Amino acid sequence: MLNYFNYFTEIEERFQQRRGALLLLSTLDWALIETWREAGIPLDAALRGIDAAFDKYEARQKRGRMQRVNGLAWCVQAVMVAAEELRTAAAGTAPGATTVVRESGFEEERVAAHLETAAAALDAASVAPEACAATAARLRQLATEARAAVTDDSAAAHDLEALERILTVLEEKLFAALTAAAPEELLVGLKEHAARELAPYRSRMGAVQLRQVERQFVQKQLLVHYNLPRLSLFYMSQQ
Repeated sequence: MLNYFNYFTEIEERFQQRRGALLLLSTLDWALIETWREAGIPLDAALRGIDAAFDKYEARQKRGRMQRVNGLAWCVQAVMVAAEELRTAAAGTAPGATTVVRESGFEEERVAAHLETAAAALDAASVAPEACAATAARLRQLATEARAAVTDDSAAAHDLEALERILTVLEEKLFAALTAAAPEELLVGLKEHAARELAPYRSRMGAVQLRQVERQFVQKQLLVHYNLPRLSLFYMSQQ
């Protein structure tokens, strides 16, 4: 899948470019991008939607003073429209050959280092120790397999998309363990925080999307609270 591992960075760069000023994406913004990725929204649709939202905003701004766009949630409706337009345009067309492009910057050694760094952080976890230890052990196993792929010249060489699917499963299991172990008041507080962050954008999102973004937001904040890492390759250091 072309640009598979550029999904987050390209959306971030396009939003910052159109806004005209550097603005670091918030936890809510990252959660929203994750819901788009999980829903199968094509990168092209996300980028077109951002452009369309800003085109409309700029046209209105010329007619009067408007509040500055401060978050990706302003673009939700336009992204959904762009995704539907792409889906409609693609209907009835014959599927072409799909080439999995190996993105630069995701070399096996760097992937292995990312997994081992995450495993070390999980070893130091103060919550859900059994789940964290089991996840750390699995990450080290995956790191070993990633390094072994460097010398594998066959068609079965390490598949980064398959690895990402495994990491997604591991994250979901880890989130479940953390949620079960976290105090009630912490989870309630995180949900209240999510509700406050989402309040300005509720009219722009459907009920299902709101629940998805809230879930992603709470999960991210739970990891931050316990100083635990994201496992996904989307969060791998670019250094």
